[in-house]
Amino acid sequence: MAVRREDFTLAHRLRVRWDEVDMQHVVFNANYLMYFDVAIAEYWRAIGSGRERELAEIYMRLYTVKSTVEYHASARYDEEIEVGARVVRFGRSSMAFGFGIWRAAEHLVSGELVYVHADPATRKSVPIPQVLRDAVLAYERVKPEVA
Repeated sequence: MAVRREDFTLAHRLRVRWDEVDMQHVVFNANYLMYFDVAIAEYWRAIGSGRERELAEIYMRLYTVKSTVEYHASARYDEEIEVGARVVRFGRSSMAFGFGIWRAAEHLVSGELVYVHADPATRKSVPIPQVLRDAVLAYERVKPEVA
């Protein structure tokens, strides 16, 4: 997946901690999903100003249905990395986040997480609420595709 750093409105910096590296002294592969999750938390904070409670209720009804990670290079202990997160696509009941991770100018990792908005009681998909679509569209510099 093609990832351009300038497409991300949200970029969150963090430092690789000791417990995130493996015996090869690089970030253990599954930890990149944790970095994606940290960026999503920052994303919700960024779009939620004044709508925190309403968006939190929507967030609790989003279920992960797909995760993809592409590794281009490795981060190492104590390096500072930047994680970009953006909504790349909206469906009727789904949304996809795209991610990029960089160490300075070097692109390390690309990824995507796809969520489905569902009724918590039935676990059946329901449309993405307009308030979420509006918050994302107002925030993103590159507008998501709409399927």
